[in-house]
Amino acid sequence: MTLTSSPTELTTGASDAILAIECVFILIYLWRTTTSDRWKVGLWCWVFGLLAFVSVLGALTHGLTMSESLRVMLWRPLYLSLGLIVGLFLVGAVYDWRGRAAARRLVPWSIGLGIIFFLVTEIFSDAFIIFVFYEAVAMTVSLMIYSFLAATNRLNGAIIVATAVFLNLAAAGVQASSFSFTLLVPFDHNGVFHLVQMVGLAILGIGLHLGLKPVEIKTD
Repeated sequence: MTLTSSPTELTTGASDAILAIECVFILIYLWRTTTSDRWKVGLWCWVFGLLAFVSVLGALTHGLTMSESLRVMLWRPLYLSLGLIVGLFLVGAVYDWRGRAAARRLVPWSIGLGIIFFLVTEIFSDAFIIFVFYEAVAMTVSLMIYSFLAATNRLNGAIIVATAVFLNLAAAGVQASSFSFTLLVPFDHNGVFHLVQMVGLAILGIGLHLGLKPVEIKTD
């Protein structure tokens, strides 16, 4: 295998590789957070670990020339991981809203939903549009939850997480479009999506870190 000759595929693959590194750093950052809530830490570390895995696969499929059969084989674990990420993200939002018991009950359902999404992508050819819809629904619900938590001051960093979720929705919108631009090197819609996502993930990591700290109750 060699590097692809397409400039936009190269920038997409390179930005995917950077995303993978960023996700690993955020995972370590969250894991080292001083908190007694290790279940919540573990949940979000799974999200960022799967994101890192997806980004590595994306870097390979976009950045390298390979046979179509190998590319299809790599897209399968990629789509399965994406389905699980979205489901687990929603579990994290429910955790912050309704508590650990509700989130734990939701885990099997979120994993099942991720598997169902993967099976749907195997049946229908236009898998990307299916993922955009699936992600948009889950992220919109998560945005509503964190906006509510921010408005009611029930969670530290909720407004930061809500901002990150909004950026993720905006990035998904860019990815579903034909938007492109050149900044030293050319970026197509996938590359621009990764650039916005880098900012969103950094903000998300900060917000989640703050959310692991207990809310201080002010007394007169």
